[in-house]
Amino acid sequence: MRILLAEDDAALRRQLAEALADAGYAVDRAPDGEETAFLGESEPYDAVVLDLGLPVRDGLSVLRAWRAAGITVPVLILTARGTWQEKVAGIDAGADDYLAKPFRMEELLARVRALIRRAGGLAAAELRCGPVALDTRTGRVTLDGRPIALTAHEFKVLSYLMHHPGKVVSRTELTEHVYAQDFDRDSNTIEVFIGRLRRKLGGDLIRTERGLGYRLEAVR
Repeated sequence: MRILLAEDDAALRRQLAEALADAGYAVDRAPDGEETAFLGESEPYDAVVLDLGLPVRDGLSVLRAWRAAGITVPVLILTARGTWQEKVAGIDAGADDYLAKPFRMEELLARVRALIRRAGGLAAAELRCGPVALDTRTGRVTLDGRPIALTAHEFKVLSYLMHHPGKVVSRTELTEHVYAQDFDRDSNTIEVFIGRLRRKLGGDLIRTERGLGYRLEAVR
């Protein structure tokens, strides 16, 4: 899953990016509103953490422009502005959630997880597909109750597929959501990760739709 992090404070931006990456997300960073607007319009994200007090262009105007353009990516507003009027303005502009500074990192990660689950029509924190379970809170993957060790990229591929049950996902789409913008992307490696997941989780879990991509059976 890929996150856009828009925060002008360099130290906080680095801290947030590290926490999100440790939680299994691919993270793109933007220090100002202009770059944030451009990335949100040109790149596919699963969620955005958006500071309202961005330089060059404020976060609220960026969010309004995205929604006017039909960009529906889930957005968590992160800001030092904590009055109820400002919260209402953010929600009315199209934000999906609101978190005021200071905050606990655990709460931010929980809210991001919830945004992504809801965007996929999923309610529970644990995603299941037959004998395979993925706990979005801990990053733990089990097969028939037994823990399965996955590499970071194997986990990212499986997580994206399990957040989109029953959907045919192209190799290009997986590449866009598994890697951050500054990563040397190679869509051919997706096939390698899929092959490894099949060996670890069973060959019937991920189906190849010839010429289209991959499909995970509906999460139950």
